Amino acid sequence: MVILTGASASGKTEVAKLLAKKFSIIKATTTTSRLPRALEKDGVDYFFVSKERFEELVKENAFVEHTLYNGNYYGTGKSEISPSKCVVVDPNGLKSFLGLKEKDIVTFFLEADEATREARMTLRGDKKEDIIKRLSNDRVSFAPDRIPETDFIISTDKVGIEEVTDDVYMKYVLLLKGRGVSFFGQK
Repeated sequence: MVILTGASASGKTEVAKLLAKKFSIIKATTTTSRLPRALEKDGVDYFFVSKERFEELVKENAFVEHTLYNGNYYGTGKSEISPSKCVVVDPNGLKSFLGLKEKDIVTFFLEADEATREARMTLRGDKKEDIIKRLSNDRVSFAPDRIPETDFIISTDKVGIEEVTDDVYMKYVLLLKGRGVSFFGQK
């Protein structure tokens, strides 16, 4: 499973979309209590649930990991784990996946400087006050001492999203092969 982490607007979601389109590594559908953004679909982008329902799922031990981020819950259901899927997580979610000690999990930290991320959020239409809040939260949540060691760090500042996606895929397949993990019929 490809695990992607990085601050807001570092390219995680776009890489996940391209991994699905180009390489059939589909984004695990995670669950969130936040409201959908424009064009997001329930069951495709996320499973959108109320905060109360999310808390019930936590009590039912339905998640590998879950977190509260920017006032909303996010979690990855145990049923979503697969070598042909990827998931976007925060540093705490990354720690949970690393705790599984599965040899078919490969972790990536996508990094981009704050100015690049602010420009991306502005371009996608985020509200100015939300951008300020996200950048402030990310300075704490994604501080270097809070990020567990990942298999790979990839800068997305000056590289196109297709190139980043190709790099993620190539590193994923090579590392799985090195670990002896069968992937899409390959050894």
